[in-house]
Amino acid sequence: MINKSSTQTIEPTVRIGPKHQVTIPVEVFQKLGLKAGDFLNARIKNSEIVLKPQKLISKDQEWFWTKDWQNKEREADEDIKAGRLSGPFTKAEDLISHLDKLKRKS
Repeated sequence: MINKSSTQTIEPTVRIGPKHQVTIPVEVFQKLGLKAGDFLNARIKNSEIVLKPQKLISKDQEWFWTKDWQNKEREADEDIKAGRLSGPFTKAEDLISHLDKLKRKS
C-alpha cells in the first residue's frame, strides 16, 4: 500500500471506455501496490471520483485464505470424511501420549 506520509502527487489522465471502464495508469497501480483482482471502493467527494483500495478480508484473517492454509483445510476435510480421526480426548496427557505413539510409528 501507499506510504501515507508521501506527498508525491501523480495525476495522469485516463479515459472512460464504452462500458464505463477506466484503466489505472501503471505508475498509480505500482505506487499503490495493486494487483489484478484487487478491489477498489468508489465514492464521490466534492464532485470528484475517489477510488480507494479495499480489502474484503481483514488483515488479521488473511493467513486463513492463503493457498497453503486452504490446502491444509482441504486435507483435513478429506481426513474427516475418510474417518481418519483420533480422540476424543478428555485430558491433554492422553492426547500427548497418542501423538507420541503416532510419532514413533512414522
